[in-house]
Amino acid sequence: MTTEMILRLAQNSVYTILIVIAPVAGVALVVGLLVSIFQATTQIQEQTLAFVPKIVAVFLTILFFGAWMLRHVVEFTQNLLGNLSQFVG
Repeated sequence: MTTEMILRLAQNSVYTILIVIAPVAGVALVVGLLVSIFQATTQIQEQTLAFVPKIVAVFLTILFFGAWMLRHVVEFTQNLLGNLSQFVG
């Protein structure tokens, strides 16, 4: 196993992780920003108000994008296991 193979594997791993978490992180970021703006304008400083909408939005995002996310992870895993003979010995 060469250094190039290790770097390519690490690059593909990081790329897959970023692609899979991007929808969930993006929705959580937008919902958190909207809740923060709402709290600032109404001066409601309830701590649970910041978490409940984010949890619901992340859950709905996982339901909506779950199959797509799973497809990317399974594709990466199949590629990794399919090329396992190149990594050993």
